[in-house]
Amino acid sequence: GGGRMSLTAQKCGVCFQPPSIILIYRDNSQDKTRQRIMPVRNFSRFSDCSRAAEQLKNNPRHKAYLERVSQRQLQKLYSLLRGHLEGQSLAESLEKFQQEETIDPEEDMNKLDDKELAKRKSIMDELFEKNRKRKDDPDFVYNVEVEFPVDEQLESCTWDIESDEEV
Repeated sequence: GGGRMSLTAQKCGVCFQPPSIILIYRDNSQDKTRQRIMPVRNFSRFSDCSRAAEQLKNNPRHKAYLERVSQRQLQKLYSLLRGHLEGQSLAESLEKFQQEETIDPEEDMNKLDDKELAKRKSIMDELFEKNRKRKDDPDFVYNVEVEFPVDEQLESCTWDIESDEEV
């Protein structure tokens, strides 16, 4: 191959401890699913999330991996990280970022029982399905968080669904 990496971004998430952006991707040449951890440095609660996202996306070391990840999505991950640095709960950070979303951000998902949760999830899945049809929209952001414990160290991560493929 001409050194061109053949990979498909699958999920993108943020880890608070240590601060890093994590990408789960499919290495098509080897037919394996891998994770890439991109440490977040020099980022404080006063940092500009869109600038940080732009810098990460254009970072020569990560560029190829982040080709298919929208800058807005990275910006969202940085805003969650910044919220964490400000001492906000994840829910508060998400609420700030997602006020325009249809699911009620006031709601504490942890307090819902399974039936309610399932209902929420189906709303999210529906949104996701609807959104997937307009994937070309550059402002499109994946807005469903999933728990995705690859191993113990990733327990504290928050995930954005980057594709509906099973990993």
